[in-house]
Amino acid sequence: MGTVSTFFFLFLLTLMVAPLIGPTQIDLGKALFGDMAFGENVDANILFLARIPRILLAGLAGAGLAVSGAVLQSLLRNDLAAPFTLGVSSGASLGAAIVISLGWSYTVAGFSTIPIAAFLGALGAITLVFSLARTRHGEFPTTVLLLAGVTANFFFAAMVMFIHYLSDFTQSFRLVRWLMGGLDIADYSTVLSVCPMVFLGFGVLMFVGRDLNLISTGVHSAMSRGVDVVKIQKIGFVMASLITGAVVAVAGPIGFVGLIVPHIMRLIVGPDMRLLLPSSLFFGASFLIICDTVARTIIAPVEIPVGVITAMIGGPFFIWLLKRPKN
Repeated sequence: MGTVSTFFFLFLLTLMVAPLIGPTQIDLGKALFGDMAFGENVDANILFLARIPRILLAGLAGAGLAVSGAVLQSLLRNDLAAPFTLGVSSGASLGAAIVISLGWSYTVAGFSTIPIAAFLGALGAITLVFSLARTRHGEFPTTVLLLAGVTANFFFAAMVMFIHYLSDFTQSFRLVRWLMGGLDIADYSTVLSVCPMVFLGFGVLMFVGRDLNLISTGVHSAMSRGVDVVKIQKIGFVMASLITGAVVAVAGPIGFVGLIVPHIMRLIVGPDMRLLLPSSLFFGASFLIICDTVARTIIAPVEIPVGVITAMIGGPFFIWLLKRPKN
């Protein structure tokens, strides 16, 4: 638990420092103790209305994707598994693309229709992949599940490209920008909309952490020790997919976080899910906050979509993962 505490304090440090970094310098004393009429206190506006919601959303997104990646790598017993392996990202992208192309971008009950459609697209992808992979006995063979996910990814990606081809310039720009992944449009209501799914999913996955450990060593070994493998697989796959869907719906398809962070944590804390999940949660949050801080400051005042930064880091890491010596 000492290592988990270290990553928790790293997360707290990142959370305190990141709001102070940006293209515009702020006076922290004035922001915290100055005139609280936000229309007059520019420093308070920048800190509380622009930076903090964005940083909180980055933390939630990074934590959710890292936890989902750790669970999927364990259940699928595949080093290259990631939160988007099962087609969740491409399903969400298709939902967002449909709404953008039809011009249905308006607000319902305080929420934009784009993240709502993206989340519904993610749910549709989850349902399709699980229905394709499920056997008559209710099991989810990992090989079939991976093939179903890859098939769904290609199909949904083709539909997104088709919609992109038919779109006008404005719609095309909005679609490409969403597909890059970003946290530039964030407020407290967006943050609160993601919290329940991320924290509920994390709590459920921690509760079944011991069973996930046993399944990762082999299905037959887990069954011999009394684990209901089918039930735990369902819980793991569904929770990981729902967390991913919730994150992608508001932040777009931010790649590689769910691949990089679990591997780094596994090298440090080991494969025990009871340590790996909380470590991935805190380090994933810190990692994406740092990436987003770089994205909004490196060529300020222009901002780079955070998905570009994570891909630039993830590409070399992916190559190293393929080429590293196997023990």
